[in-house]
Amino acid sequence: MNSTHENNSQDIVVIQDLTKSFDTTAVLKKMTLSLKKGENLVILGKSGTGKSVLIKCIVRLLNADTGSIKVLGEEVTSLRNAEMNEVRKKIGFLFQGGALYDSMTVRENLEFPLKRMFKNLSKAEVNAKVKEALENVGLPDSIDKMPSELSGGMRKRISLARTIIVDPTIILYDEPTTGLDPVTSHEISLLINEVQQKYKTSSIIITHDIECAKTVANRIIMLQDGKVYKEGVLSDFENSDDALVSSYFKSQNITNIKTI
Repeated sequence: MNSTHENNSQDIVVIQDLTKSFDTTAVLKKMTLSLKKGENLVILGKSGTGKSVLIKCIVRLLNADTGSIKVLGEEVTSLRNAEMNEVRKKIGFLFQGGALYDSMTVRENLEFPLKRMFKNLSKAEVNAKVKEALENVGLPDSIDKMPSELSGGMRKRISLARTIIVDPTIILYDEPTTGLDPVTSHEISLLINEVQQKYKTSSIIITHDIECAKTVANRIIMLQDGKVYKEGVLSDFENSDDALVSSYFKSQNITNIKTI
């Protein structure tokens, strides 16, 4: 379990009574939770429990039906588009599939958000930021490669480099280890911790990967039927007698996987 969480109770994302439905299907049902400064918050739940819908509502890729979402003190549900874009500049979003631009090199993929968000950067400053971001994810030699030349784990690392290059305050990870083998998944989990330590980020990690949760979580929230079912630290879940919780955690011991 990740133990680097700062002892700071400041809530930088506060969600209260959030609801979201699609047609007649209610996905989020008066959900209430918070993200504290400096922590990695893992959100677990089976498919259809609203995990990805939740983080898309936070950045307003989806609009909530009712409820409150405060991000860094801003009520995002009522912001105008220009105001919301300013909040988004402080949030990194690691999409499940990585979402790299296939027609761009790694360098161009990383330059894209910098040039869009920081128009006054010189070419030398952009180059320095790209180099630093790639070094921080362990792939400095991939700078001129195309996404098609990268493995799944490498693409995930480059996607993370593109996320951190703009120095976000908050990072939202949507299934960061999906589709990866166990060793690469563990490497990505360790990298999430490294990013937290180096950049002092506060993160929400959506995952169904228990080993990832065990590695990165300062706190865990389990969703069920569109609501918070259980909240606590890892030991609260591992020692729980609740049948639903046990179905996730029983007989799953973290393995000592060496990175390669």
